[in-house]
Amino acid sequence: MNKLFVLSVGSFFVLLKADAQPDRWQQKVKYTMSINMNVQTNQFAGKQKLEYWNNSPDTLTRVFYHLYFNAFQPGSMMDTRSRRQGTIIAGRGPDWDQRVKDRIQNLKPEEIGFQKIISFKMNGRPQKFNILETILEVKLDKPILPKSKVVFDMEFEAQVPLQIRRSGRDNPTSKVRYSMSQWYPKLCEYDYEGWHPTPYVGREFYGVWGDYDVSISIDKKYILGGTGYLQNPNQIGYGYESAGVKVSRPAGDKLTWRFVAPNVHDFMWAADPEYVHKTRKVNDTVTLHLLYKSTNATPAEWEKILEDAQKALPFIEKKFGVYPYRQYTFIHGGDGGMEYPMATLLIGPGAWLHEWLHNWYHGLLGNNESLYGWMDEGFTTYAEDLVTAFLENSTAFPFDGTYRGYYALVKSGREEPLTTHADHFNTNAAYGAAVYSKGAVFLEQLGYITGAPVRDKILLEYYRQWRFRHPNAADFIRIAETVSDMKLDWYKEYWVNSVKTIDYSIDSLWEEGGKTKVRLNKVGLMPMPIDLQFTFKDGSKELHYIPMNLMYGEKPVEDSAISRKVYEAWKWTHATYTVETNRKLADFSIVEIDPTMRMADIDRKNNKLDLKW
Repeated sequence: MNKLFVLSVGSFFVLLKADAQPDRWQQKVKYTMSINMNVQTNQFAGKQKLEYWNNSPDTLTRVFYHLYFNAFQPGSMMDTRSRRQGTIIAGRGPDWDQRVKDRIQNLKPEEIGFQKIISFKMNGRPQKFNILETILEVKLDKPILPKSKVVFDMEFEAQVPLQIRRSGRDNPTSKVRYSMSQWYPKLCEYDYEGWHPTPYVGREFYGVWGDYDVSISIDKKYILGGTGYLQNPNQIGYGYESAGVKVSRPAGDKLTWRFVAPNVHDFMWAADPEYVHKTRKVNDTVTLHLLYKSTNATPAEWEKILEDAQKALPFIEKKFGVYPYRQYTFIHGGDGGMEYPMATLLIGPGAWLHEWLHNWYHGLLGNNESLYGWMDEGFTTYAEDLVTAFLENSTAFPFDGTYRGYYALVKSGREEPLTTHADHFNTNAAYGAAVYSKGAVFLEQLGYITGAPVRDKILLEYYRQWRFRHPNAADFIRIAETVSDMKLDWYKEYWVNSVKTIDYSIDSLWEEGGKTKVRLNKVGLMPMPIDLQFTFKDGSKELHYIPMNLMYGEKPVEDSAISRKVYEAWKWTHATYTVETNRKLADFSIVEIDPTMRMADIDRKNNKLDLKW
């Protein structure tokens, strides 16, 4: 870990040993960028210096960049796919993203987005390059050797598209001028799987960890917010200046805002001349910023974000890990929510919590979302459900809606494995239900398998070991296995790699030899451990726990108030299993599989018997 970064983001990292993290190489970047924005033409000219450390064992003969704005042109891959999705009926109507639909094909020349590369050099030498719509391919005149560093210099021009998806300008609902995400030529990730030059077709992102130094020259009337720390607040003002300081802006029609962001994998900003800027220091190290317009919500609705965020942060950090940066910014944008390191874009105040929680998963763990979108969206949805229950002081099962989303996906017949690339799902509807709902169920159901307290320890250890490291699904499972002392690869294989479902039933119960016996039936193809609870007429209860043989372990007692009997593991090949108790059949009131409702059994009607004697 870089010592300078440790000092820049606070004492949190001083307490963490670098050698405690997995030893996986990853590339490193340092962006130094300056742009000059013309708010009349919605175009800007930019210069980018990119220092690139090839920490891999491989020799690189070419590099790739993302040119995201080029997706917003008639006939692009995004346009073509979106119009195709509109011909598919999924659920209540066409399967297209309601924000995109067929709008791209109708953009006028002054409304499209583009990123044009004017020049490209490596270590001062011009390089040949090829623009493949949203991907820039550069064939290098000299290879980049392992464990070496090069410097790329680029000049580029861009036009901000009319707001359609994520990036853009002039959303008629929010009336925000600029939502500047995916706005610069961004180096593609090179990791242990090679290059990831993923065309911008539908969704999700993956970026290289590094440092950003970004200067934005724009009309003086505009107020900005985004990733990073503002370096010249007393020249800028607009609520960024130090207390008691008189703002001294330079002469001219423009201001240059300079932001520095350490150890992030992307950089987003937004700008509008009518932003209201509010701040709140929520603890000794973190300040929250809020920039909004009163166009589609009241000031009170917007500013409640700061109040709720301050209340939620201690709970979030206890559950998921300490937030490492000194600030976070909630920004009213033209689309959203959309998450970025240290900041988020919000179309309205309602989605603030989900997008903020992305900073623990998208922002700090940085999965390849194209391949592991469920580890970002799903884990974030799980966290959102849990934190919402905390804020509302609710004792109800917080994941009911998430489970219902998964069950609806199964019932639809459109489910595809979570291993499907984000852009390659047959339907947007199946993608959304899979990565958000099924991904969130993965974590709550993991708590059913390992025990909820153990699952909570897994999440903290996952964060501790893999923050800033781009973990994949296997990395998470190994953490879970180490913390739980169980084998859990089977869980990933069934839940993530397949669409097999869980369905257990109570087959029969009878009295024999002074004991009551209950036979269970495995109807579905996915095996699970089983909690079977007996409730008796006198109000007493027994829990009969059957581990599944592939676990090679058992979960600890979760509720010490209920006696628990542990059985020999149920072999996944066997269809039935019988348990027994010394209580008489006439004593029974209820027999129920998984009374906590955490196991995602697709047919719960056969999970419970109410005995009316």
